[in-house]
Formats: sequence, structure tokens, C-alpha cells
Amino acid sequence: MNTEPQAIAEACAEVLWSHDRASKKLGISVENIAPGYAELSMTVADDMVNGHSICHGGFMFTLADSTFAFACNTYNQNCVAQHCTISYLAPAFKGDRLLATATEVSRHGRNGIYDISIVKQDNKKIVEFRGFSRTIAGTLLPDANPTMSTDSHN
Repeated sequence: MNTEPQAIAEACAEVLWSHDRASKKLGISVENIAPGYAELSMTVADDMVNGHSICHGGFMFTLADSTFAFACNTYNQNCVAQHCTISYLAPAFKGDRLLATATEVSRHGRNGIYDISIVKQDNKKIVEFRGFSRTIAGTLLPDANPTMSTDSHN
């Protein structure tokens, strides 16, 4: 098994993606993966708009949350969300292509902090999301020796 951080991140993303039926069902695509980093995209479909004819906040939350999951699971340690917050800055509409970018802010022991921004196709920021991760037992990849106690600041 390749032990380079980028190769591990990509392999972890492949495993996550193979089991992520929710993101696939929403038309979410993985655009870019690196250690502690992820970019996922989604186009707002007709059945994603609410009574105000704007993208339902739950769909934008799901895109941000999926991006968060892919970023915090790049070290071959099972990670889940323990807490997150979201701020909706501007609406998205049917047909808008949304790009979510997750960046690791801090990772220490079993805890991580990730900032996720969503922009529309015109690069206008419409969502800010902060996710707090918690490492749990297990790995995504077999025959690997993940590092449990890592500090990083981006």
C-alpha cells in the first residue's frame, strides 16, 4: 500500500465515495482531495428548490457536510461530525453549480476543525460552514498504520 499522504487521501475518498449513496443521489461530485482538504460540487436541481424558488438550505447543508466528511477522513482514520454550524449568506437557484471547499483549520488527537465555503459558478460565496470532527475507532483502508496524534494548522 502506498503510504504517501496524497495517495492515502485519494484512497480514503474512493472508499467513502463507494458507500456514499446520499451524495450520489443528490448528484454531488468529488472534484479534488488532499490531506485535510476536499472540494465537492453539486448543481441545484428542480426538486431542490423550496417554496421561495431558492435552493432549500438542507441541500446546501448536505453539500457542506459531505465535503467536511471527505476532508476529515483523508488520514485513514474513521472520523465523524461532532458539531457543526452553518451561515447562509446568499441564495442559490435552480441550475446554479455549487462548489464546496473544505479546509482543515486544526487537527489534534481525536479532534479536528474544518471550514467549508460554498460558492456559486460566479465565485460568489453563499455559505460558510464550520465542522468539528471526532476520530472514532477503525480505518477506511486495510493494512495501514494511521497516525492518531497529528497537529496541523492551515
